[in-house]
Amino acid sequence: MKIISGTTQFHTQKESAVAIGKFDGVHKGHRLILDALLRQKKEEGLQVCVLTFDPSPEVFFGFGENKELSTQREKHLLFEHLDVDLLVEFPFNIETAAMPPETFVREILSERLRMRYLAAGPDLSFGDRGKGNFELLSYLAPRYGYQTKMIQKVQENGKVISSTLIRSLVAKGQMEEVEECLGAPYTVLGTVRHGRALGRTIDIPTVNQIPEKTKLLPPHGVYYSKVRIGDKMYCGMTNIGEKPTVKQDHTVNVETYLYDFSGDLYGQEIAVSLLTYRRPEIRFAGIEELKEQMMKDVQAGRVYHGLDTPAES
Repeated sequence: MKIISGTTQFHTQKESAVAIGKFDGVHKGHRLILDALLRQKKEEGLQVCVLTFDPSPEVFFGFGENKELSTQREKHLLFEHLDVDLLVEFPFNIETAAMPPETFVREILSERLRMRYLAAGPDLSFGDRGKGNFELLSYLAPRYGYQTKMIQKVQENGKVISSTLIRSLVAKGQMEEVEECLGAPYTVLGTVRHGRALGRTIDIPTVNQIPEKTKLLPPHGVYYSKVRIGDKMYCGMTNIGEKPTVKQDHTVNVETYLYDFSGDLYGQEIAVSLLTYRRPEIRFAGIEELKEQMMKDVQAGRVYHGLDTPAES
């Protein structure tokens, strides 16, 4: 996948099927839009192009959260996995924010991206004061030689799937519901860092990630997880929080115990997918009490992951 970032001066030689948006979380609604583009790639030979704004208009104007369901690195990997050919991270600033919508269609979409097809949801907006919308794109289509396809919102359990809904579910720790909306588990991508190595002293060694500051995390606590290391998957138990029993600073860590794994992962990038919430983060009276609870968590996790059968009562 080719990435164009930090410039408005670009041009592609290939004709494009385009989607425009923030694509935070890349949920089921986003995936339907991308599926429409992929059909154009297969049937018409168009390249699949996603255009996002950097920063998002909400963050630039100060009325949106600076916490993301997907960090920039996570988006890159997601789009690459979904077979996107070109990602344009269009600079959003005073000048580009004031661009008239038709100018954006003519200069950016038609001339520079050579757009021949666009798929979007009904709430698409772009250009000066967000006045550009799907209706304008459809009206201009004959003039600039492209087709448009509206993709309706996806509903799950009677609710429209949106990034806002997913953020609220993440904030409540409802990871199963988050997975239903995303079509995949909620994942934290990061490099393994050196920690205090306390887990090794209590026979529960962990790998430690410091998430990006913009990453939206669920409530502090213990979660069962799946962990991708290279092309392999492992079962895990993940603690998100400040580890109040063993340290005094307030750095938030994502710390994971990997079942049936041995090896050195320091410096490697791993993806921790949070499957279900087990319990809140607790300040214990001491290390022994912490170890006792973690042993219980580990054993319950083996049952959850299907590594052991439940003990008979």
